[in-house]
Amino acid sequence: MEYGMAVRLDAPIEQAEDRVRAALAEQGFGVLTEIDVQATLREKLGEETQPYRILGACNPQLAHRALGVDNRIGLLLPCNVVLRSEGEATVVEALDPQVMVSVPDEPKLQPIADEAGRRLRDALRTLTAG
Repeated sequence: MEYGMAVRLDAPIEQAEDRVRAALAEQGFGVLTEIDVQATLREKLGEETQPYRILGACNPQLAHRALGVDNRIGLLLPCNVVLRSEGEATVVEALDPQVMVSVPDEPKLQPIADEAGRRLRDALRTLTAG
């Protein structure tokens, strides 16, 4: 089962992250949480890994609508966007919101997931346009 969407950028993770944040903002998403997995694994386990970051992206209007349908949906929010290094490039992956709404099986969440998915795909598409 495919549960995400991805693009590959020919840029180091630091440059890619700035572009990802801007693309998400253009689609109405802010970043609520940031997890630097590489730093955490170094600190907690003494392990060295490739750069890997998880951004918790949230579109407040869509989150508000979803919470109005099912206030437990917060267990599945925010939309995670992963940035991971592959050599000199960065892979950017976003969770497909269809996965989130398949869990509660609430049909009223479907149009919200459709819009969130469209906005995330548009954000990723702008990263490779040009």
